[in-house]
Amino acid sequence: MNSFKNILIQITHNGMGSGDDELGQLLVKNYLSLLCEEEQPPKVITFYNEGVKLICSGSAALESLKTLAEKGVKLVACKTCLNHFQILDKVEVGIPGTMVDIMHFQKVAEKVVNL
Repeated sequence: MNSFKNILIQITHNGMGSGDDELGQLLVKNYLSLLCEEEQPPKVITFYNEGVKLICSGSAALESLKTLAEKGVKLVACKTCLNHFQILDKVEVGIPGTMVDIMHFQKVAEKVVNL
């Protein structure tokens, strides 16, 4: 049985892929929505660079991210990135973390998937 159980997903963009921003937003929203349907979702999703914007107010992905958090998925966003974009006070789901936290999750994961 394939699952996301021991996979770390890292999101580094405010969307998926590069190019058309609107399409990227749609793709990440769809991806995260489908991830909610998985029997064993990943244990951790980390966010850095523009990816931190997905956990903040106004994000099209908030509903799915809140569902994932309710299922026990740890959502950890780079605090340096949140401060850089001046959105630390806009976080609606997940927790701010350090690069040390992100590196820890990379070390213990069996596989890392970058979006």
